[in-house]
Amino acid sequence: ILASSSLSCVRSKPWSPYDMIMISLSSSRITLQCWIVLDLFLTIFCDPSYFEENIFVVIKTVYMFLNYSCLWFGAWLSVFYCIKVASFTQSYFIWMKQRIARLVPWMLLTSWLCSFTATIPFAWDAHGERNNFTAPSSMTNCSEIRTTRKDSLGLLILLCNAGIGVPLLLCIVSSVLLIHSLWLHTRQMQNNASGFRDPSSEAHISAIKSVCSLLILYVTYFIAFIFLLYNFFLRFSTPKSVCIAVMAACPTGHTIVLIWSNPKFREFPAKIWQCTKCHVR
Repeated sequence: ILASSSLSCVRSKPWSPYDMIMISLSSSRITLQCWIVLDLFLTIFCDPSYFEENIFVVIKTVYMFLNYSCLWFGAWLSVFYCIKVASFTQSYFIWMKQRIARLVPWMLLTSWLCSFTATIPFAWDAHGERNNFTAPSSMTNCSEIRTTRKDSLGLLILLCNAGIGVPLLLCIVSSVLLIHSLWLHTRQMQNNASGFRDPSSEAHISAIKSVCSLLILYVTYFIAFIFLLYNFFLRFSTPKSVCIAVMAACPTGHTIVLIWSNPKFREFPAKIWQCTKCHVR
């Protein structure tokens, strides 16, 4: 997806808003997967030095930033699909459809800023957690420091994490509206059909299945992320391992659905293979 969208942007001078969203989403997910592998590597092989210096702070802060970014970009992708495909006649919807190409860069920039802002409290909290691991202090002092930090950070973290619900709400509302529009259009085409299978109707049903799959994967990823974010489960427990596995699997499933539902992405590997064969000859 990243290679195909980047190539499309290089070839066309005015960048496609869809390609900009896909580049942002795919690059953030690739970086997140690499960061998770790095985190596991440091946890397994570099455990004594993991909490030294600022390694812990950097790992956790970047991890949170990338997760927030993935949630925002996935939500904007659903919004883009809804605006471009759904056929609503409301004035504000038509206004959005006419200006979506100019709005996408600002939407992506807002996502980066919101992700960065929401990450700041966790960087502060992770820094305090690292100090609790490394600083020699009595159990009483450690508890007092931890309680003080929780009191001072609790409200700030709660306010910042209220922003997590915004991309979830955008994704759910836009996906439901798109499914509703496609379903109404499909029913209308089926009623006007002459009894044979209509290719357009089949395409609409396939699109509904794809949007439903993307929505389910997005919500599943969000729930697993919330469970890990608020430490619902004990460290190294089975439920926490399941949440980590779900967070690793959902982006992969989301990517597979995107590739399968877009002919441009499906045909890109074949084009690369043909170019490779031509160069070999």
